[in-house]
This record gives sequence, structure tokens and C-alpha cells, in this order.
Amino acid sequence: MEHLPLKQKITIMVAVLASMLFAALNQTIIGTALPKIVSDLGGMNYFSWIFTIYMLASSVTAILVGKLSDMYGRKPFILFGLGLFIIASFLCGTAHTMTMLIIYRAFQGLAGGMIFSTSFSSIGDLFSPRERGRWQGLMAAVFGLSSVFGPTLGGYIVDHFSWKWIFWIFLPVGFVAFILIMRLFPSVPRKDYGRIDYFGSLFLAGTIIPLLLALSWAGNQYTWGSLQVNGLFAISIIALLAFLYTERKVSNPVLPLDLFKNSVFTISNLIGLLIGIAMFGAIMYMPFFIQGVIGTSATKTGFIMMSMMLSMVVSSTIIGQLITKTGKYKKLAILGLMTMGIGIFSLTTLNVNSTNLDAIYRLMIIGLGLGCSFPIFTITIQNSVAYKYLGVATSSVQLFRQLGGTIGVSIMGAIMNMIMRSNMKNIEMTGSAGNMEGASDPKILMDPEQLQAFKEQIPAEQSELMNQLLGSMRNTLSDALSGAFLFGAFTMILAVILVVFLKEVRLKTSNHEDEEDHISFEGKRRSTV
Repeated sequence: MEHLPLKQKITIMVAVLASMLFAALNQTIIGTALPKIVSDLGGMNYFSWIFTIYMLASSVTAILVGKLSDMYGRKPFILFGLGLFIIASFLCGTAHTMTMLIIYRAFQGLAGGMIFSTSFSSIGDLFSPRERGRWQGLMAAVFGLSSVFGPTLGGYIVDHFSWKWIFWIFLPVGFVAFILIMRLFPSVPRKDYGRIDYFGSLFLAGTIIPLLLALSWAGNQYTWGSLQVNGLFAISIIALLAFLYTERKVSNPVLPLDLFKNSVFTISNLIGLLIGIAMFGAIMYMPFFIQGVIGTSATKTGFIMMSMMLSMVVSSTIIGQLITKTGKYKKLAILGLMTMGIGIFSLTTLNVNSTNLDAIYRLMIIGLGLGCSFPIFTITIQNSVAYKYLGVATSSVQLFRQLGGTIGVSIMGAIMNMIMRSNMKNIEMTGSAGNMEGASDPKILMDPEQLQAFKEQIPAEQSELMNQLLGSMRNTLSDALSGAFLFGAFTMILAVILVVFLKEVRLKTSNHEDEEDHISFEGKRRSTV
């Protein structure tokens, strides 16, 4: 599709961006609504699963669909993904238990993986690596805008209507995107690369799912080092070994291992994983601080989170243009990662005396760094492989970024819960909680109605004790979140170190350049992927 007329390319991109917008809005709108959902449905120990199950399902789907779309074309998978996402979004709004919501979010994740994988791969189909900078920047900007509009609208819906509407309000966008893709997106002939790697797909899923379950349950349902957690880690390792063995034997592997011999491919994906940890950690846990510690409403929380994504939109658009104009990206990547790391670390300095303005300028720093680095590593990976592997290579970006997000949210949630339980135990031991119902549950800080009910049940003579207790609970939540953000800052230090070793390679000006222009693998081996 690279040689299609520019006007036709733009109309196709409109359809792709509409699909991306629909999926991204449903992914980002849940952040500011999550505290209210947890309060309504219960299950504080399972709140991270609303996010984790989505990322888990989309991580597995993305890489599988990436390979299949290389064989059968992008169109059938993006259409199926949109249809499934529409149905799952409607079902999420009908959930009346946390278990039901988690199940429906799993289906959303399966569909979201298809949409994101095919959307980013479509840019590679339409444009050469040198041209992709501005389009990847635009794609990041669309994601950023959805992250601005989504949380803001989510907060407003939670404050004025039922949280169920956060899943229903964008269904018309999904229908429009489906129609646009069906009418505008061209079908391509099937490319016969051999049989589908069913066993490799099975073992890959068997590697990812137990790993993420172990990380999610450790420190929550089970202790680290418990039989259940160690058993899941063992299953993941066994499945990984089986996956590696299978991929070396089959003629058409779901994820060709030779790709990882390319240092650009490997380093870029590792950095993407680390970016996912920090990015999704900030998106998911800052609303808890803003609402629970500062005491801001859900609607205002959405506006505060908007600052991060607005700065991301600005920087990603500028960076995309610079990459297309200059063909250079390494210095920009270093600048972006360092800026993002500084922003994440600055979140650890927030406390109970912090204001909304303190949160805003820290989030803006994160957004500037994120927008600077977000588009780059998709381009470097697409530029490092032969065109016939464009789909699976692009999907690997989504896999590692979403895998990082899932791991990051799970670990940061475990850190937060561990610190919170420890501090609340100390409060209970001092007897400061008295006999107040709900006195040891910091989640009431995130729900104005519960907090008001808690205050009303306290006799006037105990008002001072109540204020002391609420102050202790805010301190507890603040300390817990600072510990989680510190982990995110550490991951960005690792990302900056890795990018130093990233080779800056000339961006190709065509999807079909001669083989000698492809990046050679390490060990003096030419790329055959």
C-alpha cells in the first residue's frame, strides 16, 4: 500500500485513527472512575485486575495478531477487533460484581490488542520508515488526546451519573470506526508464509499469563515465596523453555527468535517495556493520590491528569516532525527518557501538604518526556526488520509496552498495598482508630460519599480524633504511593542506560529497499527476518 495516492492514504489513516481513538478512549477513561467502581462493587484487593486483565489479554493477542496480519492482511483483524470491543464495552457497563467486570474487561483486552496491533502496523504498510515519524507522532497525539478527554469525561460521569456510562458513551465512535474501516481500508491478497504456529502461540500465552498472575498475586492474595506464587513462576519458566524450543523447530514461528539477534530490535523493546511500567503506573495511581490524599473530586482529577497528556500531545507532534525532517532519533530518545524519569521521581516528593498545582507541573514533565520517546521506538523497530515481518515486529512493540504496563501496575500495586497495610497496622496498634467503623480502610478517602458518611457517624466530642485519624490515613496512602512511584523512577534509570547502547541507523526511504540496506544482525549476519 506504500505506492497508493496520498489522498487515499490519508483517508485510510482517518479510518485507522478513528479505530485507535475508540479503543484508546475506553482504555483511558477508566482511570479516574476506578476509585468509584471499587467503592461500588467492592474488592479493593482486586482493583488492579480491572487494568491488569485488559493488559494481559491485549498483550497476548497483539503478538499473535501481528503475525497473522502479516499472512492474511490487517483489515479482517481490525474489523473483528472493533466488533468484539463494541460488544465487550457494552457488557462492562452491565456488570454488577467485580468478577463480571474483570471478565468483560478481558474481552475488551483481546479486542484492544487486535486494534492497536493492526493500527500501528498499518502506518508501516502505508509509509516508509523515514516518513513514519510524523504519522507515529500523530498516532501518539491521538492516544494523548484520548487520554486527555477520557479521564476528564470519566470523572464528570462518575460525579454526575453512573460509572456504567464510561463504557457506553463511546459506543457510537466504535460503530463509525467500524464503518470507515469496512469501506476505506483496502483488502490485500493472502501471503502464504506456511502453517500457523499453534504450539508456539500456546506456549507464548503459557509464558505470559502465569508470570503476570504471579506478579499480581504476590504480596496480595499470597506471600512472595508461597507455593502458589512459586508454582506460577515455575509454569511460566517451563512454558518459556517450550516456546523457545518450538520456535527453533517450526518453519513459520509466531515470533521469530532471530529478531532478537538484532540489537536495535531487542534494546528498543526492552526500553518499551520500561516505558510501559512508568507510564501506566503514573496513569493508574496518580488519580488515587489526587483524590485520596489531596481530596480532589473525580471531575477535577480528570482535568489535572489532562496536563500530562496535553504536554505529551505537544511533544510527540514536534518530535515526529523532527524525526521525519532529520532522520535522527537517538539524542531525542535520551532527552525524552531523562525528562520522563525526572518527572516520575518528582512524584515521590508529593505529600499530604501538596496541592493540585504541585501535581500538575509534575505530570507535565512526565508528559513531555513520554511524548518525546513514545513514537521513537516503534520507528526504530520497524526500520530494523524486513517488510514481510512488519506486523509481528510492530506487535512486539505493543507486547513489550503492555507487558511492562501490566508488570508495572502489578508490582506498584503490591508495593502500595504492602506499605499501606504496614502503616495501618501501626495506626491500629496505637489505638487511635478507636471503635470507628471503617477507620482502617483508606479507600474511603477516594469516595466523597463514604467519607461524608464516615464523618457523620462520629460524635462531635470525637471530631478531633477523627481529624487525626483521617490525617494518618492520608499520610499512609501518600507514603504507599510514593513507594510505588519510586519503583517507576528506577525503571526509567534503566531505560536511559539502555538507550545509550542503541545504534542509530539510517531510516529507510522505502519499504522495499535492497537487502544490503537492511540492518545486519550481530555476529556479522545479514538480516533475514
